[in-house]
Amino acid sequence: MRVLLAVDGSKFTKKALAFLATHETLMGPDAELVVLNVQPAVSPRVKTMLGAATVRAWHQEEAEKVLLPIERFLKRHNITFSASWVAGSAALQIVQAAKREKVHMVVMGTHGHGLLGRALLGSVAQRVVADVDVPVLLVK
Repeated sequence: MRVLLAVDGSKFTKKALAFLATHETLMGPDAELVVLNVQPAVSPRVKTMLGAATVRAWHQEEAEKVLLPIERFLKRHNITFSASWVAGSAALQIVQAAKREKVHMVVMGTHGHGLLGRALLGSVAQRVVADVDVPVLLVK
């Protein structure tokens, strides 16, 4: 089973990761974990001012802050994985990665914003659930 784990470095990411590690039967013995971090897009104006290489280096540095501790954790637990990052809209990038990687399930932590927060800001988790074609496990 291929599982996409969307990570942002929050305590909710840690909870989702811990859930997967303690429920190894959920994924099965031949599981592959695809870890994805989505960095926020930078406006074209900022990219022009700073240069694409500078923006990419900044995204890389920020992504490594999230991904490296997760990679260490997964290696300690002997979980097969690949890890990557992209920049853009979190929900859109997660949905696209789920399709591209041909995963069987998406797992992500949810910040659990209240009704007002979802109405005003929208919810990445809510959009992923609506747009992805595979089961989604939300860990709160």
